[in-house]
Amino acid sequence: MQAQMQNKQINISIFASGAGTNAQKLIDHFKNDNLIKIVLIVCNKKDAGVLRIAEKENISSIFIERKNFYEDGYVAALEHYNINWIVLAGFLWKVPLMLIKKFNSRIINIHPALLPKFGGKNMYGNFVHEAVIKNKETESGITIHYVDEIYDNGKIIFQEKCIIDENETPESLAEKIHVLEHEHYPTIIESLIKKQS
Repeated sequence: MQAQMQNKQINISIFASGAGTNAQKLIDHFKNDNLIKIVLIVCNKKDAGVLRIAEKENISSIFIERKNFYEDGYVAALEHYNINWIVLAGFLWKVPLMLIKKFNSRIINIHPALLPKFGGKNMYGNFVHEAVIKNKETESGITIHYVDEIYDNGKIIFQEKCIIDENETPESLAEKIHVLEHEHYPTIIESLIKKQS
């Protein structure tokens, strides 16, 4: 029975709202993985770059609408693709409770700051970096965490720090954060999933 479980493919859906740089890194990382496959991109913006990535990589994608998302969580669509895990990669909507219950401890997010500082509603992208610099922080970083019903509140899985220079700008800090995201997000997700498989 154990050997059978180990050979069962684990399907990930990436939820994204933007250009998809983290999504691309995840796709590249798992491209030749025998166990974990990225099988679906879920997006809430029709012109998002991540949809072009899905097309280029020959990965199925669905465009979701806010009303339906909060009514049914697109659970049926995710079941259709046999999704086991959801990975948020720059997805800006709050995840509805029915999805959190359905994928209990199997929805992961990455936040561009050291939670619990600089989290919450409307704290994403440059808004985060601006707040960090304005607060005269000496370091920032990334937080990988489970998703619960409160923005940026779920149990922390992993953090990595970077130093903030005296003349740091939101743009230069964003570049440092992207480096950390691309380096750590795929490997942390892989180790987490494989540990639980």
